[in-house]
Amino acid sequence: MIAVEHHLPIVETLVLRDEEDTAALAARLARQPALREACIELRGELGAGKTTFVRHLLRALGVAGRIKSPTYAVVEPHALPGLDIWHFDFYRFGDPREWEDAGFRDLYASPGLKLAEWPERAAGLLPVADLDLALVLEDEDRRGLTLTARTARGAAILLGLRGADGSRAGGAS
Repeated sequence: MIAVEHHLPIVETLVLRDEEDTAALAARLARQPALREACIELRGELGAGKTTFVRHLLRALGVAGRIKSPTYAVVEPHALPGLDIWHFDFYRFGDPREWEDAGFRDLYASPGLKLAEWPERAAGLLPVADLDLALVLEDEDRRGLTLTARTARGAAILLGLRGADGSRAGGAS
């Protein structure tokens, strides 16, 4: 008989007061070993800060040069020594089947970090995300952020963000 793991989502809610908080949290996330094979979905309205968060994360991981938004290309690949990263933006998808037609199933099955903005536009086709980041614009600078771990890998990442002392993941409460 095959054992099936079931995990209750682990949820952390914080406030990112400004871009410095965003960069600091992204840097802490980049230091989590389980991140290297994770699928992370970023949710939020236009202007909530999804692409900004991804840019800070990619910088923290060591991506140099211009970091383009994949809004028109749908995916932007980044290759670092020992780490492949794919940044997806499904905003322009009109039909979730476009995900399959574009060959993204193969990319998602390959090793590396997958970051997906607007995952609801590829509904039902994406694998379960390890970590879900939901950003809410509170004012010009402040963002509410809810991080939800949906798998054991996501739980390891989120617990790593909390630190050995169990303190909050980052940002102001």
